[in-house]
Amino acid sequence: MLYPYGNNLKLYIEGGSHDEKIEMFLDGFPAGFQIDADELLSFMQRRAPGRNEFSTSRKEGDVPEFLTGVENSVTQGGRIHAVIRNSNQHSSDYSQVKDIPRPSHADFAAISKYGADVDLRGGGHYSGRLTAMLCVAGGLCIQYLKKKGIEICAHVYSIADVKDAPFDAVNPDFSALSGKEYPVTDDEACERMKAKIAKAKSEGDSVGGIIECAVTGLEAGMGEHMFAGVEARIASVLFAVPAVKGVEFGAGFASAGLRGSENNDPFVTDGKKVRTLTNNCGGILGGMTNSMPVVVRAAFKPTPSIAKEQQSVSLSKMENVTFSIKGRHDPCIVFRAVPVVEAVVALAVCDILSDGGDLR
Repeated sequence: MLYPYGNNLKLYIEGGSHDEKIEMFLDGFPAGFQIDADELLSFMQRRAPGRNEFSTSRKEGDVPEFLTGVENSVTQGGRIHAVIRNSNQHSSDYSQVKDIPRPSHADFAAISKYGADVDLRGGGHYSGRLTAMLCVAGGLCIQYLKKKGIEICAHVYSIADVKDAPFDAVNPDFSALSGKEYPVTDDEACERMKAKIAKAKSEGDSVGGIIECAVTGLEAGMGEHMFAGVEARIASVLFAVPAVKGVEFGAGFASAGLRGSENNDPFVTDGKKVRTLTNNCGGILGGMTNSMPVVVRAAFKPTPSIAKEQQSVSLSKMENVTFSIKGRHDPCIVFRAVPVVEAVVALAVCDILSDGGDLR
């Protein structure tokens, strides 16, 4: 059974890492929208594997093929069906995972739920490979939102213990990230991040990090309280991204250490509009936007596929074993995950925009 994301704009994703293809079905996207195919492909390439020294050596073209819903790069208003063909699988690298589940992977949970025949090649349906389809759907949404004056941009907030300069939560400046191969505003911090990744890689290990994303151009009053709140809808799709283990908005967990007088965002006006002097709430109050930038951060765990020897269990023998993972893996997925975060946040914003009716 396929479960979609979205209340109004519905996204379904199918396929596995080593299947012939992965695919997405998107319902509710408006008709007559002119897709910039070059811009979409450029966006896809930011996530694609095998593009730099810190990416898996698996190379895939990641060129989306639209089968329905798009004609001559114009959306038709019906279901959009897109596929990406897989072409560089090494399935033999995963021959032992059905007997020896890999720590911090979905292997054991998937076998427990679906049985021993579940497809775990390259991570199967639980692989980060599926985020390519999130980027197809999210890439369309990013282009649509840009036409509406809504901008979405993310950067690497931290890798291991190295931090980038955070966005100004009141007035985020995206220009410092323009044209950069690595989405980090502070070049010196970027070099230290790369050194951390290189060291982990040389030791057969991996590192994780945090991605910060900001959304500008949203009007006040979008969203709903409780279960349909903006935080809930963005967080739910962020947690659909493999390796995301934490999400926070605005000051997030740090706000628990502040007093109310420090955490509250004072309201001010210029006689025409209302805004806040600070943005500890991350642009969301009571589940609804307050016209300030929405600021969200997602924490990514270290890549669990590492060359270091690890402990697991042989399910056939019910014995403790030690083993090393084979295959081609990223020592850090954070750089490649930046466009994925932008994509899923765009999906959530488009879904929220369509509350009460279709996207227009």
